[in-house]
Amino acid sequence: MFKIKGKVWVTVPQSLNWHISSMSSIMKNPNISARYNRLFSILLLTIVSLSAMGQKITYSEPEREDNRRTNFEIIGKVGNNILVFKGNRGDNAISVYNNEMKLVERVKLGYMDDRWINVDFVPYANHAWMIYQYQRKGVVYCMGVKLDDKAKMLTDPIELDTTRIGWAANNKIYTTIFSDDKSKIMVFKINNRNPKNFVFTTLLFNSDMQLQQKHRLTMDMEERNDYFTDFLLDNDGDLVFGKFIRKSGSDYITNLRVVIKKADSEKFDIHDLETKDRVLDEVKIKVDNTNKRYLFTAFYYKQRRGNVEGLYTVVWDKTTDKIQREGSLAFSDDLRRQAKGPDANLRLAFNDYFIRDIIIKKDGGYLLISESMYTTSRGGTFNRWDYMGWNSPWNTPLDYYYWSPYYSPWRYPWNRWNASPSSRYHAENIMILSFDNQENLEWSNVITKSQFDDESDALVSYELMNTGGQLHFLFNLYERRTLLLNDHSIGPDGKITRHPTLKNLERGVEFMPRYGKQVSATSTVVPCLYRNYLTFAKIDF
Repeated sequence: MFKIKGKVWVTVPQSLNWHISSMSSIMKNPNISARYNRLFSILLLTIVSLSAMGQKITYSEPEREDNRRTNFEIIGKVGNNILVFKGNRGDNAISVYNNEMKLVERVKLGYMDDRWINVDFVPYANHAWMIYQYQRKGVVYCMGVKLDDKAKMLTDPIELDTTRIGWAANNKIYTTIFSDDKSKIMVFKINNRNPKNFVFTTLLFNSDMQLQQKHRLTMDMEERNDYFTDFLLDNDGDLVFGKFIRKSGSDYITNLRVVIKKADSEKFDIHDLETKDRVLDEVKIKVDNTNKRYLFTAFYYKQRRGNVEGLYTVVWDKTTDKIQREGSLAFSDDLRRQAKGPDANLRLAFNDYFIRDIIIKKDGGYLLISESMYTTSRGGTFNRWDYMGWNSPWNTPLDYYYWSPYYSPWRYPWNRWNASPSSRYHAENIMILSFDNQENLEWSNVITKSQFDDESDALVSYELMNTGGQLHFLFNLYERRTLLLNDHSIGPDGKITRHPTLKNLERGVEFMPRYGKQVSATSTVVPCLYRNYLTFAKIDF
């Protein structure tokens, strides 16, 4: 590792270390002429320069106000700066860092009420929209404000919507989503006072936060165990999500339906998906804007609380409003050995895997990325069904009469805010499956890792970095009792490359890659803990 200046470090491939040390020894030999010394110096600088073409890490300095309990969100790169929101017990601010992660200014958000409930950000090239909620007396206000690259207001706060309630809200009332191209932003709320008839209020805005459509819709909830998947917004401003029935309250999915609300429509279009006799697990949706499609994926079982048998997929064509393709992939023994190792019980190989990411290819094919994740405690091991019910220990209370995405029955086994000192959080292998545009499996590969932490889940799992030609997976592993940030990438052909370890600034720096955020085509920002302070590292590829 070579220190460039300040807090900037570059990694040197291990294969070059011998050459560098050998050349240094040669240069110190008094029998070697000055001419050759100059030659060796040039060669050494060349090697170091070549190594610097790899990853570069730039660290921010710790700020006095920030510690491991600070709530934060990496907003992204706006202009030439990187913006990070920080909340410390009502003291809200945005830290503005330059490209070298030097603090330019810490902007206090005095206009943001101390009783704020939630904040969301939509970043653009030269500005960002901040959408926040707060309660005053019996009213929840949803506000929007436009910020420049220095986190200064470009507009006064704009009132987007209000909701009168008769209690103190502890979860957000409004949910904010936006399209992939950020041309559309939607703010919506769901009133579930009548359990058989939910009332949706949707507000669709353009990129300037000008209201395009406001609709109030109702949805029949025929069954007590009706639930929703994640909500997504496509580039046309159409809202899509899944609606399903969960039998016995917590175990498995039946009657999966796709729900679409066109941008200009005041009704829901609801269509049944052909799940047949499959018992489905968590349902993930991905919007394919290029090909005007929606992709639904889920692991499936043959029976209730059975073993994960394979992957179920449905491709919905929004142009024709029909199923374009529907099918399933049964996991072979070879795939199971790949997922869990040769010595594992093959029947149980996928039982700890959760779908984490879906990457759509231009031709309509896709990559599905899943990770083995589970929790153990003194009382035993949780299985995947313990994470999926209303009685999950990680769930938070529902605000009275308003549905909240925080109270979703489909959860990962852990999260940063509900860490338990009696639990051990595990994150193991990453499985990558590549499918063509006909849903045929092209290749599969596994990034092997074994992680656990007893204090929280902040240091385990991974961050995905998409540089276009490669997918980089950043994750922590212990090497000689030191926690080091690893970088493994996978190419379009499925070949995995292990890059040199991204070593820390010094002992005591701990990366939290799963809370990192890609801020450009070649850069990501990863939060770190350093001597109990919250800091941030920018990694350039």
